[in-house]
Amino acid sequence: HVQLVESGGDSAQAGGTLKLSCEVSGAPYDNSRPCMAWFRQPPGKEREVVASVYTGGGVPHYADSVKGRSTLSQDNNKRTLYLQMNSLKPEDTAMYCCAYRTRYCSPNSNDYRYWGQGTQVTVS
Repeated sequence: HVQLVESGGDSAQAGGTLKLSCEVSGAPYDNSRPCMAWFRQPPGKEREVVASVYTGGGVPHYADSVKGRSTLSQDNNKRTLYLQMNSLKPEDTAMYCCAYRTRYCSPNSNDYRYWGQGTQVTVS
């Protein structure tokens, strides 16, 4: 069973930087080519995709709201997906969740079978 554990969320000042981590276990990550994605849900709003990458060779995708100031990366063992967000804004405040899908990426959260518990980001 695939398990995802997020970390790195914190309170931060506007203009600051956070690096979120999503650690994958229980899946042959290096033997499969899943989509890994970050979603966020601001208070009182719908969940939205932030960034995603298809590990089978797709290019990373970033939502317009974070494009140019966010970067996806992976450890050498490909078991951890990072999302670094620079120039943080108050509107980045949200619960951030990592998601895993065993094929190509989708902007629809309903298409992802596996989810982490989330990590809170608060920007003021």
